[in-house]
Amino acid sequence: MLRRLLAHPLAREIDDLDHPACTMLRRRIIAEKGFLRKIYREWYGSAAACLPNVEGPVLELGSGAGFLDETIPGVITSDVLPIPGLSMALDAHFLPFARAVLRAVVMVDVLHHLAKPRLFLGETARCVKPGGTLIMIEPWVTRWSAFVLSKLHHEPFDMAAEEWEFVTSGPLTGANQALPWIIFERDRERFAAEFPEWQVRKIQPTMPFSYLLSGGLSFRSLAPGGAFGIVRRVEKRYALLEERCAMFALIVLERLNSDGSWGG
Repeated sequence: MLRRLLAHPLAREIDDLDHPACTMLRRRIIAEKGFLRKIYREWYGSAAACLPNVEGPVLELGSGAGFLDETIPGVITSDVLPIPGLSMALDAHFLPFARAVLRAVVMVDVLHHLAKPRLFLGETARCVKPGGTLIMIEPWVTRWSAFVLSKLHHEPFDMAAEEWEFVTSGPLTGANQALPWIIFERDRERFAAEFPEWQVRKIQPTMPFSYLLSGGLSFRSLAPGGAFGIVRRVEKRYALLEERCAMFALIVLERLNSDGSWGG
């Protein structure tokens, strides 16, 4: 009952999460919710600050509902679904780019939807040039986020999954929200052994409460856009709280040279 009461009116119109119309509605939700839009602006600013000092295009995966092009001009926008206004539709498991041509790949809430993350990590390693980066904003596992994501979110959450791969019914309905934490925290040694060309440069847990207050893509906002700055100042002031209760993390990987050294 409470869930239905708090549901965003536009979210109620979504029948099929894997249909392009769902992504277009989510684009409207982000545009109209001031607090949520400011969250995306902060995420995009953090991603832009991590872009490497090398030449080449920047590719965004899962661009459909977002607006990264306002922060990173010239970014190649893409989505697995054919969404109007984007540069291309593609499958992140099979990138249509030549070897070592991309400066960076940027994505927000995408990795945990990829049923074959090893294919994806291999493809990005092939396409990103040495010195380039893979920049992700993803759900992160803490005691607080584990409670919220497992009890209050519609997407699957399985931090005990033995394998990275999972069975999916569609590009947006299939997921494991714990996957980024599994790969880059729980199975860090396995990741390093399987993908020596990728070096983890940064994992920055963030936002224990902001996204909840925004209502995300499914619920009404619990705070006005003008409150965003105050909320974030409080979260950042208590750094230990932000780290231990984070619901998201900024994850940055750097592509090494073939000999394992840094830089282009």
